[in-house]
Amino acid sequence: MDKHIDMINGLDVAQMGDGPPLILLHSLLADRSVFERVESDLARRYRLIMPNLPAHGTSEPLPEPIRIEHYADLVASLADALDLPPETDVLGNGFGGFVSVALAVKHGDRFGKFIFADTGAGFPDAAKGALRSMADNVEANGMESVLDVAVARMFPPDYLDSHPDIVAERKDCLRQAQAPMFAAAARALTELSLHDQLKDILNPVLVMVGSVDQTTPPFLSHELWHNIPASRYAEIPGCGHCPPIQEPQQFIDLLDGFLAGQTRH
Repeated sequence: MDKHIDMINGLDVAQMGDGPPLILLHSLLADRSVFERVESDLARRYRLIMPNLPAHGTSEPLPEPIRIEHYADLVASLADALDLPPETDVLGNGFGGFVSVALAVKHGDRFGKFIFADTGAGFPDAAKGALRSMADNVEANGMESVLDVAVARMFPPDYLDSHPDIVAERKDCLRQAQAPMFAAAARALTELSLHDQLKDILNPVLVMVGSVDQTTPPFLSHELWHNIPASRYAEIPGCGHCPPIQEPQQFIDLLDGFLAGQTRH
């Protein structure tokens, strides 16, 4: 199936498929290639809109200082530029999930259903030091300095040991990230706090998480599930931070089931 790539409002955007529109937002630890194992299947049923967020691909950087809400505004402006209908659904994984939560808070009436995959409303104080350290290392020494740490945050140890090809692939992807913007995005995550606004999200939401995700552990997803009124929860056993890579079929099944209205509480 053909994939079309365009520059739209400063974002490097890939589109494929016909069906109802579905925006896919990737993790900070990956670009949109994180969806390559699921996109062909999904494109049979959806019109996929897959931007590379600032720091990745040829997308333009955001002016600093930046906040996660600025990324949400950028995605909303992309939807407007593409004249997407208000029924457009959104899935965000990791960093893209934090952006999606902010999008639902600020622009929820502009979209349909949301899938928050391995994300949260903000990091606890104990986890912010690791993000600041990663940002500092990237600024001082470039992306190469954080590759091992980043990949270890994406997948559980047994998966890393048995999939050296995936490790190499993901490191090659991260090497291409724009270091200054990557660092700024990591710091923006330390400032995000949407906990008190979750109750204002009125869209139907599926909260999806890998049971062994160490980057955004399940307790962050539990908070989303318990505080967003129209939310459902699904946990993928043995999965880490990137279900579209590690468990692509479960990822697809959960997404399809929810968008078709079949996911159970």
